[in-house]
Amino acid sequence: MEDSLKFLVLALLISSCAIHVTSDGSDHRYKDNDVVPLYANKVGPFHNPSETYRYFDLPFCSGGDVKEKKEALGEVLNGDRLVSAPYKLEFRKEKESEVACSKKLTKEDVAKFREAVKKDYYFQMYYDDLPIWGFIGKVDKDGKSDPSEYKYSLYKHIHFAVLYNKDRVIEISAKTDPSSVVDLTEDKEADADFTYTVKWTETDIPFEKRMDKYSQSSSLPHHLEIHWFSIINSCVTVLLLTGFLATILMRVLKNDFMKYAQDEEAADDQEETGWKYIHGDVFRFPKYKSVFAAALGSGTQLFTLTIFIFMLALVGVFYPYNRGALFTALVVIYALTSGIAGYTATAFYCQLEGTNWVRNLLLTGCLFCGPLFLTFCFLNTVAIAYSATAALPFGTIVVIVLIWTLVTSPLLVLGGIAGKNSKAEFQAPCRTTKYPREIPPLPWYRSTLPQMAMAGFLPFSAIYIELYYIFASVWGHRIYTIYSILFIVFIILLIVTAFITVALTYFQLAAEDHEWWWRSFLCGGSTGLFIYAYCLYYYYARSDMSGFMQTSFFFGYMACICYGFFLMLGMVGFRAALLFVRHIYRSIKCE
Repeated sequence: MEDSLKFLVLALLISSCAIHVTSDGSDHRYKDNDVVPLYANKVGPFHNPSETYRYFDLPFCSGGDVKEKKEALGEVLNGDRLVSAPYKLEFRKEKESEVACSKKLTKEDVAKFREAVKKDYYFQMYYDDLPIWGFIGKVDKDGKSDPSEYKYSLYKHIHFAVLYNKDRVIEISAKTDPSSVVDLTEDKEADADFTYTVKWTETDIPFEKRMDKYSQSSSLPHHLEIHWFSIINSCVTVLLLTGFLATILMRVLKNDFMKYAQDEEAADDQEETGWKYIHGDVFRFPKYKSVFAAALGSGTQLFTLTIFIFMLALVGVFYPYNRGALFTALVVIYALTSGIAGYTATAFYCQLEGTNWVRNLLLTGCLFCGPLFLTFCFLNTVAIAYSATAALPFGTIVVIVLIWTLVTSPLLVLGGIAGKNSKAEFQAPCRTTKYPREIPPLPWYRSTLPQMAMAGFLPFSAIYIELYYIFASVWGHRIYTIYSILFIVFIILLIVTAFITVALTYFQLAAEDHEWWWRSFLCGGSTGLFIYAYCLYYYYARSDMSGFMQTSFFFGYMACICYGFFLMLGMVGFRAALLFVRHIYRSIKCE
């Protein structure tokens, strides 16, 4: 295990280095009049972040041969499709109303641009790996209420303002000129001369801090105030909850232990009640043990993946606009940690006296990847139908399949073999009786669904403020960089999930319901269902997303993410409940 752990750490270090190189690997030093690479990336409706298209899908003029930039796996997964832009920005060479290219727009071109302007299309470019944005046109409503009377215009002049420090580019901004436009209101041919101006200004900002301005938006005082309010709110929730539960549970358990100690000294024929009464059933293995072990293995892998992602984020790998770094890390680390899923699932399955460990291993491999693969197939088909950049090229799909075949699957099998050979036995402080006791009838609020609702509400209430910022970053154009706060919120989420699951497990056992295994997993994971419910609220109340593609991408991929949270937090809930149950039954004398 030590050798495999060293290999995993080494592979993660290599992958983190690769992540750094993918987007920021150029030298960045230039001499006067050197050509600095400017790439046009994509265009799309501003309110639909997933619905993006290649820059030249709109009938812009190219100004010569269009060269595609080779991109890393994460960049392709991110929907980036960089091509050479028609604008030439040489280092420290100023230009005034330079013509990039000219084009005669046909009626079809005008209609296409008008439709794009109507949908608030923006463009994105990269200059020396620095992002540039701008809208492609404007709608002049001029007090008119009838949309048929609106005027549509296409911007044809861009003003580039570049800051440099000695021989390096530090910052760039692009502004469109509202007075230099092409009228798109009517379907008629038009001549368009796309021009640009370049101004260079010296600055003393060091090259190492040129990305700081992109992370300042999430570090502004009022944003930080809200973030810290979220932290304080969550901490108060945790302290109150843990204090309340610890006090109640300790007092109740102390009374239980004293009562059961007196019962042992009293007559043997005295009838037992409460959680001690079911000591012969509490460690009876759950139904569907193969699915249970597979869910536990998948949840453990996703938990490990999350921890490693946080480690990379906290050391600064995911700096703003490090294109595709997060997607590269997710693919690489998920592949490398599949052995953890195989080992955990198979070892636990064998502890539960399971016999068909091969089937259990296959189930573990498909439990999370299966729904994710089916969702991807559907959404990729939708993206292909829309001709969007979210549609993965065939070569990228082949690479992902090869990673799954050559890395994920072998490590899963090796982990499964190691788990099978671990020969660990399930540690149960009490003997399990041959026949299960009948569970007494319980009130409706002690059934599974009400308990899941209770269990998921508190952890969700501790994180919901931070969820808005995460959603605005993932499904919008905000930048999230305060990973330290996010990590604190994650730790709080784990603590609250563990405590609430332990409390509900105790109340369940006190009611002489011994089927706590699946219940603890479902209660722990129920926060994932609350997050998905928040998705509905965010989509309809907090965002302006629309259209079939954006809707399917949002709800499809969020379903996979929430399912991952369900498995991960379910694992945390069950592990906490198992520790608690072992502890209380070890503390009493069971006949």
